[in-house]
Amino acid sequence: MTDSNPWVSVARLIRPQGRRGELLAEVLTDFPERFTQIPKAFLAHGKGAPAPVLIEQAWLHKGRVVLKFAGVDSISAAEALRGAEVVIPAVERMPLDPEMAYVDDLIGCALVDRNQAGNPVIGTVRDVIRQENTTDLLLVVGADGSEHWIPFARQYLVEMNLPARRLEMNLPAGLLDVNAPPSEEELRVQQSEAANSGE
Repeated sequence: MTDSNPWVSVARLIRPQGRRGELLAEVLTDFPERFTQIPKAFLAHGKGAPAPVLIEQAWLHKGRVVLKFAGVDSISAAEALRGAEVVIPAVERMPLDPEMAYVDDLIGCALVDRNQAGNPVIGTVRDVIRQENTTDLLLVVGADGSEHWIPFARQYLVEMNLPARRLEMNLPAGLLDVNAPPSEEELRVQQSEAANSGE
């Protein structure tokens, strides 16, 4: 989380669910049980300031959550909220163990590989890809625009200094080459193969 963003997204509204204004939402928090415990949240839709909303009902459904907001009582009213994010003030986030971090805190951090000479900065974390039953992935973009998918695995993590916006990891040899952009020679070969195949 940066000081310029005092809000944290906990869900993204996907589509209406039911006939009385209920909405199905993607869960963006590791604490989905919170939806049944908080009576009020905020909706961020577009560029305006988040608007307060009362949560009348909430229940988990197949890895997602169904939300019923006060004043949203029809399919059309629910449809108008499609794509909005349910946010809460950052100060109300659940406390985490020292070895854990919120997605918002990771985005924007520089990632350093201690296994390379000089401990180079690989790039900046642009996104975190959440995965069920496996390790989440960091989307790291280098200064040259190259993208790398880095497993956010505890065995790789050496130090997480969020105030300094810095992650230090020991990355396995060859990991960065897996998703490296093709070389000029590889591009020439691909273009030649495409031409020979008549594409």
